[in-house]
Amino acid sequence: MTRVVLAPDSFKGTITAADAAASLAEGWASVDPAADFVHRPMADGGEGTVAAFAAAVAGARWMPVVVDGPAGVPVETSWLLLPPSAEAPGGTAVVDLASTSGIELLDELRPWHADTTGFGQAIAAALDHGITRLVVGIGSSASTDGGTGMLSALGARFVDDSGASVAPGARGLADIASVDLSALRTPPHVRVLTDVTNPLVGHRGAAAVFGPQKGLTGTDIPQVDAELARLADLLSLDPALPGSGAAGGTGGALVVWGATLAPGAAEVAELIGLADAIADADIVITGEGSYDGQSGDGKVPSFIAGLAAATGATTLLAAGRITADSDTALFAASASLTEIAGSSDAALAEPARWLREAGALLARSV
Repeated sequence: MTRVVLAPDSFKGTITAADAAASLAEGWASVDPAADFVHRPMADGGEGTVAAFAAAVAGARWMPVVVDGPAGVPVETSWLLLPPSAEAPGGTAVVDLASTSGIELLDELRPWHADTTGFGQAIAAALDHGITRLVVGIGSSASTDGGTGMLSALGARFVDDSGASVAPGARGLADIASVDLSALRTPPHVRVLTDVTNPLVGHRGAAAVFGPQKGLTGTDIPQVDAELARLADLLSLDPALPGSGAAGGTGGALVVWGATLAPGAAEVAELIGLADAIADADIVITGEGSYDGQSGDGKVPSFIAGLAAATGATTLLAAGRITADSDTALFAASASLTEIAGSSDAALAEPARWLREAGALLARSV
């Protein structure tokens, strides 16, 4: 009997990691019906992070909450409560930025107005519940507010020369004259999951690298970069700290609060017991929406390939698309949904169908 571990990331905006794993299993079973499947849907701190924990941790409970989304309108979402443990007697909360202040929640980009208030409100709700450990994923941000919205929701005040609170979002950064952290809530043990190592400012910083994805233009970027540098000074934050530029500067704001930044894929893998699952596996299938030249830098597929290589398991890849600049040498075989479906549009329209086809193709390849 073949033991197959299914550990894909979500295919961003099209199918969750859990549903991708299920579709791959269906496809594989059509070729190898006797296979034994172990589902370990993965994430690296972005979209699908909370769902990955929910699927893998027994006794996890969804905790509904309504927050102010990145467009300033209420968003009904949830954080996840993991059962108490020796390390966290009050339980662990898993909160992700994607479902509270994420770019997927916007109908249109709001480069100056979107902020991270909702993310902070969800964290505050978890603190109110009495949790003693907090795990946060900060991928898929909609804003470049330096994490000011999040910190404000946790008790910080960012004020102008008159002592009034500044406007939320990047538009308020220029008006910040001083910061008052005296009422900032006390953090529990906080781990921040991110696959980003960018500093807060500079040519690899939050504004320069990620700002255009959120709607900042060429003329906006130097201005916001300078304002983030000034914010770092007010917060006594090293703007060159790796990861401080994640999520529009939210990574740095979390460090100011007392959190520790950690590689997202590795942290998720540890908390869902992925290494133990892979230890007895014959086959490990991973994947993501776009496997490209950046996928070898701490992303889910490359991380999992490394784990599997250490145990001797055969690692396979399924991706929405596989670009020419990507390194597929980590995998014994790979399948591109775009190639199988005949076009990117077709693959995006029916990801579950083409993932089943990919699962069958990969099964036949070994």
